[in-house]
Amino acid sequence: MAWFFSESVTSPVHVITGEDAQHITKSLRMKIGEELTVCDKDKVQYDCIIEAIDPGAVEVRVKDSYPCKNEPDRKITLFQALTKGDKMDLIIQKAVELGAGEIVPILTARCISRPDEKSMRKKIERWNKIALQAAMQSRRGMIPTVRSVMTFSQAAAIAGSNAIICYEMGGEPLGNLIKDDNSEISLFIGSEGGFEESEAALLIENGGRAATLGNRILRAETAPLAALSVIMYLTGNLGNENDPGRSDNGGEIKGGNWHY
Repeated sequence: MAWFFSESVTSPVHVITGEDAQHITKSLRMKIGEELTVCDKDKVQYDCIIEAIDPGAVEVRVKDSYPCKNEPDRKITLFQALTKGDKMDLIIQKAVELGAGEIVPILTARCISRPDEKSMRKKIERWNKIALQAAMQSRRGMIPTVRSVMTFSQAAAIAGSNAIICYEMGGEPLGNLIKDDNSEISLFIGSEGGFEESEAALLIENGGRAATLGNRILRAETAPLAALSVIMYLTGNLGNENDPGRSDNGGEIKGGNWHY
């Protein structure tokens, strides 16, 4: 079923306009009688049926509404160091699909990519469009925001004790760090060169923890997706939270050479 977002949904009849209306009529070629879903800013899901189609406007009737069940019960903010080329496009797309609630690009000591202010504004605009498209495709209950770029020290100050830094020099398994009371998690992932020791130390001084993703060094575009997948699994957000792979205390899960 096609999936769209709106600030608010008027019931029982709602009108979809703008780019979404064009997408429904021109790209999807939907017709009267077909069904679609709209989510509002409160993460309420509205199941609708198309009743009228005009140039630039699609009128739908709300059949049912209820809280969207597709959102994780943890807010995960991905603090991602800027990467080379178009890797950030992939990271943002997949992070949204996996359930990240917010993405903050950060500038670290080893970042090779250092766009100027004008280029950065254009990138943020494009990344938010990618986030929107990924949220629609994966049927999220909300559109994760890609924030303006921050320095590492700014990000560390915001994250505080919620921070988990995936550090190539070692740390604890994620299963030891993700607890039932972690309602918010700030996940730090480095660029191609990883993090400076001083950056990891700063985050830890602010109450954060260092994590390992195993013995193998993952690429900059692989690490955030692996970490998000593991966190979603550990918190029961990739299916049944009673999965036999979970330990009774929600702690460490071991599988092959992976120590979550």
